[in-house]
Amino acid sequence: MENLLKQIEELRERLLGIWELLDIDGQISEIKNLKLEASKPDFWNNREHAVETGQKLEGLESEVKRWEDLKKEIRDLEELVAVAENEKDSSIDEDARAKYSELKEQLEKLEFFVLFSGKHDKKNAIISIHAGTGGVDAQDWAEILERMFLRFAEKKGWKAELLDRNTGSEAGIKSAAIRISGRWAYGYLRSESGVHRLVRISPFDAEAMRHTSFTLVEVIPELPEAEEMEIKDEDLRIDVFRSSGPGGQSVNTTDSAVRIVHKPTNITISCQTERSQHQNKETAMKILKSKLYKLQEEEKEREELKLRGEAQTAEWGKQIRSYVMQPYKMVKDHRTNYETQDVDGVLDGDPEEFMEAYLRLTRKA
Repeated sequence: MENLLKQIEELRERLLGIWELLDIDGQISEIKNLKLEASKPDFWNNREHAVETGQKLEGLESEVKRWEDLKKEIRDLEELVAVAENEKDSSIDEDARAKYSELKEQLEKLEFFVLFSGKHDKKNAIISIHAGTGGVDAQDWAEILERMFLRFAEKKGWKAELLDRNTGSEAGIKSAAIRISGRWAYGYLRSESGVHRLVRISPFDAEAMRHTSFTLVEVIPELPEAEEMEIKDEDLRIDVFRSSGPGGQSVNTTDSAVRIVHKPTNITISCQTERSQHQNKETAMKILKSKLYKLQEEEKEREELKLRGEAQTAEWGKQIRSYVMQPYKMVKDHRTNYETQDVDGVLDGDPEEFMEAYLRLTRKA
């Protein structure tokens, strides 16, 4: 029993160390401030801000509750075992050891959040998907990845907004842009930035030959601090066009879609999902400023390779991860060497093990 009590004390100290590292007390203070803000009479005057604040509050409360509940359970177990040891009562020994193992496992799962060490890991994420080499197969592959990210966001309880989407002439998509709003969204999704390679029997090949397709995924954090960035009008080219799509009531019938090109960097942002040209332009400008702000940070901190990786094209030899469906089934990440045979599960919105392996690798680095 004495040895068990020592193990529980070590577990409590371990939790307190992580508690301080993740600044749980700071999160508790933030919750109080957000609740105070939400109680103000004019809180709902800005509906968009109110919704974002509510989502942030919900995420913080859920995360803090997990830590507070675990802290209480460890403390309760420690007190129980201490009393039993003083009274030389060994009747609870088996149950106490089982409870200790359960709490240790819970802590190890929660320790995952320590891996989020990046400056912007708590921010929302903007994902851009671009079909690469492989023709219609690559466009279909891009749509499969789009679905994977949307399903992953759904399972996490995050909000996903489609900002831009260009469909292929035969199948799939040429490109898409998605905003994922949720706590730690960028922290999870930054691992997905790079070229994704698919090997399968093509459903578009009458001879049922095996094809290799590539899709480029880019992930940046949504940076509210970039809103103050000034961009010269002469540095921008703004085009207005009609929204593309397969048809239906949700497709714009006016020239409300907007494309913004930043001439000095050649960064191009398109948005066509909002109701008005003004809204699309505003959203596109926010994304452009986030990209430019991130570029400035990288240059200032000289961490371009760490934050963005080398400039990549979606073609042979550039992939970060391969998804093989024939002649065998396997998904393998070429950076971490993590792999699984559950291709269907990963593509159905469960790439989290790959994200965790990447976070562990970059944390060590």
